[in-house]
Amino acid sequence: MRAPHLYASLRGFVLGAFAYLLRELDEGAELPVAFVEHEHAGGPALYEYRPLVRAFVEERAPRLRGRDDALIALEELQREPAAAIFARAHAGPRPSEDEALFRTVLLGLLVSTAEACGGFDWDDESFDRAYAELERSLFGERRTYAAVAPLVGISVTTQLELAPGLRVRAVADGELARHWPEAGSLVPKDFGRETDRYCVLELRAALAGAEDPPDAPAEIADAVSAIRLATAAPLSAGPVLFETLDGRPFGIRPVLPIAATQPPGDATRLDSFRGALAGELLVRLALADADSALAEALDRWELSLFQNEPFRSDQLRAAFVALLGETWPLRAAVLLETEPGARSALHAELTALARGDDCSATVADAARRALVEALQHGDRPALLGELDEALLGVRDRRPLRLAV
Repeated sequence: MRAPHLYASLRGFVLGAFAYLLRELDEGAELPVAFVEHEHAGGPALYEYRPLVRAFVEERAPRLRGRDDALIALEELQREPAAAIFARAHAGPRPSEDEALFRTVLLGLLVSTAEACGGFDWDDESFDRAYAELERSLFGERRTYAAVAPLVGISVTTQLELAPGLRVRAVADGELARHWPEAGSLVPKDFGRETDRYCVLELRAALAGAEDPPDAPAEIADAVSAIRLATAAPLSAGPVLFETLDGRPFGIRPVLPIAATQPPGDATRLDSFRGALAGELLVRLALADADSALAEALDRWELSLFQNEPFRSDQLRAAFVALLGETWPLRAAVLLETEPGARSALHAELTALARGDDCSATVADAARRALVEALQHGDRPALLGELDEALLGVRDRRPLRLAV
């Protein structure tokens, strides 16, 4: 124990809060519960009632904040520089110092202890474990951030790393309910039960001191776009992501709408080859920051996934024009096909789209493949020059790795 003075004051606060909250229950207040189902392969499902102590405590936070034991604990915390750094990291810069300390340290410790006790019946060992975890986080020089978003529309056979700190993996039984008993009502229907509804996208980062956490919704959305490009899967994430900091609940945030909406289509498997392709595309999506035409093509293509005709074809025409210019039917045919017969057939379908016809499934997938090729090439203007030289017969078109 590094801070015995904090141990005594924080224990006093949590003990006093337990007594107060038990009186609330005795006077008729109801402690809400969540019904958590644990499925086991080859055996019956197990069911558990988990008290929602976090919601119960937070509802009474203003009254707990005004108690004498809370004021004493806050005075002790204000003398500890590490506590202020911890509070800023967990609460952000907006709350006042007292409010940040109260919500992140005092309420956090109270909730952790109550969850370990299964309610408000005091247990010394449960408090000691919760306090030990708090001290490890409080006095640590680095903080561990994690965000997890449920995935729908894809399956994996093994964990796949898309980028450092970003991976797709199977969800562990009870992983979300451990910190958020209400998680069952926040994840997609049948999540954890169906073959295309058991994966999560996990973002992890090591933070120094009070360094701000990453923009998880934006990074999750980029990863979803990269996987959609690599697989054509009807993928969506969310609708919310669950954040922890140093293993403690940090927040629940909405996933960006374009990533949280599931397009139509058949679920698919993310294998190691397409996982590697998705990781490469994720890095190369940054090219759109300096290439507005590429950015527009990507946006138009992704919007087309959710639209019906004629709007779907309008979006795809705009995506082709932004990506390959006004001669896009010719350029796309040369880009995507090497065999003369296949090239001619694709050009005919692309020309029909350019005339205003509705797009076929082949043309819709061609837009995805063209985006993949442009991202893999890395220099879209140079790629257009290569395509024009191939059309003029000045040089042979050297095919890139085609997206499948």
